[in-house]
Parts: sequence; C-alpha cells; structure tokens
Amino acid sequence: MEIHYALNRPLSLEVRFRVRSFTVLLGQSGVGKSSLLRALAGLLPAQGQPYANLPPERRPVGYLPQHFALFPHLRAWQNVAFPLAGLPRRARRDRALSFLELMGILHLAEHLPRQLSGGQQQRVALARALAREPELLLLDEPTSALDVSTREEVFTEVLERLRRLGLPTLAASHDPWLAQQADHLAVLARGRVVQEGPPEEVFSRPADLATARLVGFRNLFPARVGRLEANWAYLETAAGTLRALALPWLREGQGVVIGIRSEEVIVVRQDRPLGLPVQDNRLAGVLESLHQQGLYLRGRFKGALELEVLLPRHVQHRLALKAGQPLEVALKPRYLHLLSEGSDPSCSPWKAPS
Repeated sequence: MEIHYALNRPLSLEVRFRVRSFTVLLGQSGVGKSSLLRALAGLLPAQGQPYANLPPERRPVGYLPQHFALFPHLRAWQNVAFPLAGLPRRARRDRALSFLELMGILHLAEHLPRQLSGGQQQRVALARALAREPELLLLDEPTSALDVSTREEVFTEVLERLRRLGLPTLAASHDPWLAQQADHLAVLARGRVVQEGPPEEVFSRPADLATARLVGFRNLFPARVGRLEANWAYLETAAGTLRALALPWLREGQGVVIGIRSEEVIVVRQDRPLGLPVQDNRLAGVLESLHQQGLYLRGRFKGALELEVLLPRHVQHRLALKAGQPLEVALKPRYLHLLSEGSDPSCSPWKAPS
C-alpha cells in the first residue's frame, strides 16, 4: 500500500512511502508522525491517497491512539463492541469476544480498564481497532505506554498475532527498538520521508547525519578522502589513514563524515604502547570510562579519536576491562559508514595539521 499525503496543519508535511506488512514510521517527537496517522484516520484535514475523500466513519482504517482511549466505565468486551453498534446485542458480544480471543485475552472480557495492566489495555484497544475489520491498522507510539522491562515480551507477542492476520500495519514511533522489529521502515524528518527500506539497511546505512543519530550512531567524526583504489577508500582522519569500502559518489579530496556503531567498535588487545601508528584501522588509546548497561558495558575510548564502545558481557568476562587502562580497538572497514559532509557543528570538517 502506498501512502501519499500532504498536510498544512498543525504542521506542513508531505510524505510518500510504502506500507509493507508491519511498517514503522520513525522520527523524533514533533516531526508530524501522529498528525499523519490522524490524517489517515480522517481526524485531520489532508490531501492525498488513500482515503482522503472519505469521512472518518467510512474509512477502512483501525486506529489505536497513543494512550488507547478506552472507555473507563465499559468492560473489555463492551469497549471492543463499541464500533459494532449496527449489530444486535448478542452478535456484538459474540464478535467482541472473538476479537479478545484473537488477542489472547478472552479471560479478561469482564474486566474494566482500571483492572488491566498497560499491555492488557493495549490488547483490548487493538481488539477494538480490529473489530472494524480494517484494511489498514494505525498504531500511534504503541510501546510508549508499556514498561521498558516488559515492552519486548508484551509487544513481541502482539506483533506475532498481527503478522498472522496479514493486515498491513503502520506504527508511528520514536523507539529504535520497535523500528528494528519492523518489516519495513520509513524515517520522517524535515516534513518528508528521508529514507525507507528494510530496518537492517536503514540502521547500518543511514542516509544522513540526522538519521544516523536517530538509529543509534554515537560515533561520528569528520574525514577527507585521500585516495580511491579499486574497492577501497583511504580516509584522512585525526587518527591517521583509515580504510573503508568505496562508494560510487566518493571523490578524492572530498570531505565526508565517518560513522560507526558503538557495538561494532572491536576491542583487539590492551597492551599496545601508545604512540604507535595506526595499522589496518587499529587505534591505540585509553579506556577512559566503563559502566554497566543491562547485560552490556558501555565505555569511552580516548585516543586520537574518541569513541563510544558497547561490549557484550562475554567480552568483559574474557578481558576484565577497567577504566584507565591502555586499550586498542579496531574499526573494520565494512562497518565504517560514510556520509556526505554537512554543516552539522559537531562534525565540522577535519583539517590536516599544517
């Protein structure tokens, strides 16, 4: 399904992208994600396709707002039955119960919303959206009301049920975790979709600096293309020459920004003396800081470049790293992602020492 919509209020927005199975529209707060979903549901004026000429009640859309909007005085099955007003009471109840069963919460049919957890409320709201038998399901920030500790367990099961239905679903979110669960990902920024594709492509090869930061690139630093040979680009940086895969748009002398994900900075060894030249993208320095983050350790490497490092616990168990110790890291060429040099102040062009 292709979405092509233009809005003037509450902000200017024109977007074109495709919804494939479970699609996430990823963007920072305030870029217009929720406004686009409301426009698709017919709740905001907009032009485009699909559905723009239909009133809200005639659109084949199921819409789940961010905080679920359950009626607090109605039981779970009554909330689900609300859009089925044209059916006899018994048929409404039977259909509502079938959708609750579909979401795995039939046993909660008589509960009021206040008696339900956040995840259970979400399933009731999803059952209500599905009761309309839509051809497109819209989810606004579906993980924001879930506890971080249970988000993965709760929403992964919900997502499995939605995939079994084969219903095209568009979820607006700023949550990178949710974006990684998608079948298709579109990134919204500056009033348009700046990149779309499979999540693994967007997360490993973001199109610009803003997208790189949004999908978790913490290490971004300026460089200049020294020379291009065969499939390789040799990049002049503050740490010397680094090798990366050449891209078709690169030119010798061109300024670029190098990005590498924290989890792809590889610890090589700890005993290399400081001051030796870079060899095969290896950098010597000091592990400036190290702290626990769940089952990972996040550290700060400081040498000619400063890099954030994210280590799985098995690496820490093997190396027993400590803050303040000498460290050598490797930046594998295939993990270095090159971006066009922009005006971003934190990535000002690198200049060779005079």
